[in-house]
Amino acid sequence: MNEKDIKILLVDDEPDILEIIGYNLSNEGYQIITAENGIKAIKKAKKEKPQLIILDVMMPEMDGIEACENIRKIPELKDTIITFLTARGEDYSQVAGFEAGADDYITKPIKPKLLVSKVKALLRRLKEDGLEESVVKIGNLIINREEYKIILKNEEILLPRKEFELLSLLASKPGKVFKREEILDKVWGNEVVVGGRTIDVHIRKLREKIGDDTFKTVKGVGYKFVD
Repeated sequence: MNEKDIKILLVDDEPDILEIIGYNLSNEGYQIITAENGIKAIKKAKKEKPQLIILDVMMPEMDGIEACENIRKIPELKDTIITFLTARGEDYSQVAGFEAGADDYITKPIKPKLLVSKVKALLRRLKEDGLEESVVKIGNLIINREEYKIILKNEEILLPRKEFELLSLLASKPGKVFKREEILDKVWGNEVVVGGRTIDVHIRKLREKIGDDTFKTVKGVGYKFVD
């Protein structure tokens, strides 16, 4: 997929931020769509089906967290990458964002070159999809990497992108203990800096949806998938 084929939806209530980010990304060849609040973001996401959404957290009418939750309920946007824009020190926003289904976050203010680098790293994940075995079957669980689909006991389960990738990684080698550093590197990428709590939040969500006994915590080391 070329840059000119990639749509990026920018959502922020500050016109200056939309202009600066939009200018720098459009110079890289991306198609830029903008929205000023969460309600408009959902409408434009449905219409345009962007590959990436950059979503501010604090906005009027509907904040970014609620908008993300609503976007993640739209089947045709299941592969869309969502990253939040958060002010420095807003750790609560980052955790809430991941729980809402976000893939990543960008801390503002951010320098244009770093922003472009972040965006390219996020979009690189789209190109890497489907390189591994497309369908994995473990007991009553089927993981279809190509379609980003999970079937448990003959029922389909919708997972946000990062939860899917984390499950897919752990289930790729049942019984193996994946160290936290390895999980962060393979699921979030070494270009992205996230806190240790990020993994814990996603594991907790997976336990709620897949089953508490499916994942085992190895204290001080990481996690493993229990076959």
